[in-house]
Amino acid sequence: MDTLETPLARKRRARRINKALAELYPYAHAELDFRNPFELVVATVLSAQTTDVLVNQVTKVLFARYPDARSMAEAELAELEVILQPTGFFRAKAKNVLALSTRLVDEFDGEVPGRLEDLVTLPGVGRKTANVVLGNAFGIPGITVDTHFGRLARRFGWTTSEDPVKIEFDVAELFEPRDWTMLSHRVVFHGRRVCHARRPACGACAVANWCPSYGEGETDPVKAAKLLKYELAPGKEALLAQLLAETHRAAEIRMESQRRPG
Repeated sequence: MDTLETPLARKRRARRINKALAELYPYAHAELDFRNPFELVVATVLSAQTTDVLVNQVTKVLFARYPDARSMAEAELAELEVILQPTGFFRAKAKNVLALSTRLVDEFDGEVPGRLEDLVTLPGVGRKTANVVLGNAFGIPGITVDTHFGRLARRFGWTTSEDPVKIEFDVAELFEPRDWTMLSHRVVFHGRRVCHARRPACGACAVANWCPSYGEGETDPVKAAKLLKYELAPGKEALLAQLLAETHRAAEIRMESQRRPG
């Protein structure tokens, strides 16, 4: 964080970055598939140390068999472990979702609570997961600090902290609460597609003008463009055009594209 930058200047710069990301990713959305708060909280717990794509494949099977907290609370631990094995750390995750479901049945009548102070008491649920659920299942603003968000928040000079809770509060000071949930999606989208951990595509970055970390990655525009991923990657022009034309169907289009070869 630039110590010479005033708090007001930092806030203005942060909001310019958010505006640019909003224009770049009008289709930004939660990349975990879910139909209700229970599915989202379980999917988010399972997403630790693995990819959303893999979690979505696993939860399709998991929720077909255990569609709600009551049915999952009655599941056999060994059966859960078999289903969750592809996600990694499956024994711990199976114990967490079983304990989480039991807690929901015993204390919340089988329903996911809509308050952060209640959510963080659930097994396997921390502030990050709670904010994901609040923002995407209940429409309550929250900032989701995953590894991508934390990395970009530091590169953007919004924080110097490595602690997710401190990052959350530092970033919250820069934006209106109404922007928190979508800001989280946009920053994570950018981290996955452009601002990579090891080799960010600085020369193809839409927020380069306001980024104090410009130059940490490839600055040549042609070389940087080759580093872009997902719908921004070379050869994905048709997918990007579809996402821009049908932003309301972004999640569905994403799932369709993942099923197609190539």
